Amino acid sequence: MDENTRGTGGGDETVGAKVGKRKVNAAVLRAPGEPLSVETVTLEVPGPHQVRVSLAASGVCHSDLSIQNGTLPFMFPTVLGHEGAGVVEAVGSEVTRVRVGDHVVLCWMPACRECFWCRVGQPVLCENGLTEAFTAPYGTLESGEVLIPGLGTATFAEATLVSERSVVKIDERIGLDQAALVGCALSTGIGAVARTAEVPAGSSVAVVGCGGVGLAAIVGARLAGASKIVAVDRVSAKLAIASLIGATDVVDSSSSDPVAAVRAITEGRGVDYAFEVVGRSSTIKQAFQMARRGGTAVIVGAGSADDDVSFSAMDLFVDAKRILGCVYGSVDADRDFPWLVGLIMDGNVDASAFVSRRIGLDDVNDAFKSMEAGEVTRSVIIY
Repeated sequence: MDENTRGTGGGDETVGAKVGKRKVNAAVLRAPGEPLSVETVTLEVPGPHQVRVSLAASGVCHSDLSIQNGTLPFMFPTVLGHEGAGVVEAVGSEVTRVRVGDHVVLCWMPACRECFWCRVGQPVLCENGLTEAFTAPYGTLESGEVLIPGLGTATFAEATLVSERSVVKIDERIGLDQAALVGCALSTGIGAVARTAEVPAGSSVAVVGCGGVGLAAIVGARLAGASKIVAVDRVSAKLAIASLIGATDVVDSSSSDPVAAVRAITEGRGVDYAFEVVGRSSTIKQAFQMARRGGTAVIVGAGSADDDVSFSAMDLFVDAKRILGCVYGSVDADRDFPWLVGLIMDGNVDASAFVSRRIGLDDVNDAFKSMEAGEVTRSVIIY
């Protein structure tokens, strides 16, 4: 074993032991629109502040699909995946946050804790973390071509190499397949309700888009004590899950006007908080229209840079609505990942309800197709 076994939870420590490179299987994307190919990748030797994590599970998120299909611009070739959990297997010489053997969730927005945004309590807007994640040594293909870690974490692989700021230690009693969802779906959805909007008890809520993040927003609304939670989607199977996890009402937007339906459910007023979790101008406009006068529309979905959304000046003035942007649920990973893990362990959040399929790494392209077809809420790769 070539790992540096700093603090393996008891036993002897071999601080300073030689850590070598490691070959792993990973799903590589070479250009937008191409399928991912499972190839051998060589991970670099961990730098002083880097951590190598043996991955146990990775969720397949819509943001990964958006990079694959070109909706979100990125750099290539890359290994995608940003929702993962695993076990630390090697650490750099200066790492202090974790030790070998620790169970961790990966954070795709690491916080430097020094820039303006971190100092004012908005670490998800850190101006240094992602830059560091993209530029730090990661890995190469068999040809020697340098790879970019997708969203800084590259969890579509048997193991990954990240900054120590990108890992959060968690309770080892939780299953890592459930913990993986904390890395994006649960943090973004529940965080949007609890951290971005700070929804108070008794509020009415609508959630437009019931994929993994949207379902998490529904759970977040339930945890917040919302009096009415309206789930909106075009897929009946997703609406059925939404009903099981907390939605009080459902709207099938494939067969009815979703804005009119939400207003009918709320005595014509609209909801206090409308969460858009799709990332399209059309659904953003719907969420805005679903919010009551003086209400709030929260934009959670990751959309395209060239998909403009417009509101009239009169709409913005006379209805006194708020529009909130939401990145990563406005969470602070160090504070909120352990909190979310605790919610799962206490039975307040059923992470298994979000998972439609458990797949192997070779099935990742099929997972993308199923996501595009609306057949799944979340596929999880199990290593």
